[in-house]
Amino acid sequence: MRKFLTSCLAVVALAAVFAVGLSSCGRGARPEDFEWTMIDESYMPKNYIEEFIKTDAEQKGIFPVYIRNYGKDPAVLKKFRGMKFARPSEAALNLAFTGLSDWMLVGLKYKNEKDQEVQRTVLYIEIGGNWRVGDSGTLLK
Repeated sequence: MRKFLTSCLAVVALAAVFAVGLSSCGRGARPEDFEWTMIDESYMPKNYIEEFIKTDAEQKGIFPVYIRNYGKDPAVLKKFRGMKFARPSEAALNLAFTGLSDWMLVGLKYKNEKDQEVQRTVLYIEIGGNWRVGDSGTLLK
């Protein structure tokens, strides 16, 4: 009986370790999980950042612009590498930007004046009710 209980406890412990391992290795969000959205003259922006991107593209004459709005996904933020940050956390953003009230990560893809495809990821930040670019770079694989 004692041997049976020991075996059962070992199986339960192994199952618990396996379950914890599976839950902790959850892959989180990946850039591929987000759809590209085309912004052109007729696109209706969903937020201030999309409106800013649309206005900027219109002024530069680079329609269409494609975006992947990652929002405030911390898993995607950890894959971001820009000029100022490499794999930042939300805590790192709060330390770097005094008064940070919001942030958003957006992937952009468009063709420039020379018809070359440009793809980059932009970290937008909100401080004191004003949105601006906090950093620009790429997402690591």
